[in-house]
Amino acid sequence: MTSPLRKLPKGVRHQAAAAARTVSTPFARATSPLRMMPNYLIVGAQRAGTTSMYNYLAQHPDVGRVRLGKGVHYFDTNATASRHWYQSHFPIDPQKVPFKQRPTHVGEGAPYYMFHPKALERIDGLLPDVKLIVILRDPTERAHSQWVHETARGYENLPFGGALYVERERLSGEEARLCRDPAAYSHSHQHHSYVARGMYARQIQRLWGHFGQDRVHIIPARRMFEDPSSVFMETLAFLDLPRWEARYEVHNARSYPKLDPHLQDWLDQQFAESNEELVQLLGLDFDFRRRG
Repeated sequence: MTSPLRKLPKGVRHQAAAAARTVSTPFARATSPLRMMPNYLIVGAQRAGTTSMYNYLAQHPDVGRVRLGKGVHYFDTNATASRHWYQSHFPIDPQKVPFKQRPTHVGEGAPYYMFHPKALERIDGLLPDVKLIVILRDPTERAHSQWVHETARGYENLPFGGALYVERERLSGEEARLCRDPAAYSHSHQHHSYVARGMYARQIQRLWGHFGQDRVHIIPARRMFEDPSSVFMETLAFLDLPRWEARYEVHNARSYPKLDPHLQDWLDQQFAESNEELVQLLGLDFDFRRRG
C-alpha cells in the first residue's frame, strides 16, 4: 500500500517526515535500551560524497536509518550527552525485540569525526567493533567546495582567498582547547578548516592507529562518482552485507564558479607533501598531486 505522504510534493513530504520524527522523540528516548548501536560510521571527508554514500546504504533492506537525519554528531559536538541520548537515534534492535527481523546494520555519517581531535578516541571507547568508511576527494577541490558550502549556509562571510589567509589564525589553539574540554566547541575548527581538513595523511594514520587497517574502508571520491555500483558493492562486502543495487543519486551537490588558478596553485603547494605521503600510504588511486 502506498503511503499518503507519497502524494505530497517532495519538499512538503520531507517537512512532514521531519516533524513526525521530532514528535517521536519522547518514545525514542524511553526505548533507547532496546535500540541498536551503530556497526558502521561514515567519518569523512567533508564535501567528498558522505551524504551520497549514507543514502546508498540506507536503501539496503538490511540497513536502518538515523531517526533525525544523517549524522548524530555524538563524538564531536555532542560529546557530553548520554549514551541513551545517542542510542535513541537508531532503530529498534531485532535481537532485543523478537518480532523484528530487520535491520541488521545501522550507521551514521558525520564527516567532522575524522577531523575532530578527540572523536576517534571516543568512538573507539564506545564502539569497539565498529567499522569506518572514509571517502577522500582531491583536497584542493574539497577546500573550495567547503568554502562554497559554508558560505551558502551563512557560516562564512569572507571571500575564499581571504578565508584561506586567516585560516591559521582562526584555528590557532582550537585543537588543544577541544582536547582539554569535552564540552568545548569551535565554530572555526568545524567550519573554517579549508586547508587543515585536506591534510589526509595524518588523519589516515590516526584512524589506523585507533582501529587498524582492516576496519577502515577508504574510497577515492572520483571513483565513487564515476563507478558508484562497483564502489557500493565493495562497501557492502566490507560491511558483510548482501549485494543490493541502489539508486545512485548524488546528494548535497552545489554548483559554483571555477576556482581561481592562482588559489588552485597555492592550495596544491600546501597539500603537496601530504598528498605525496598519502600515495605512499594508500597507492595511486589516491594520487591528488597535479602534474604539468
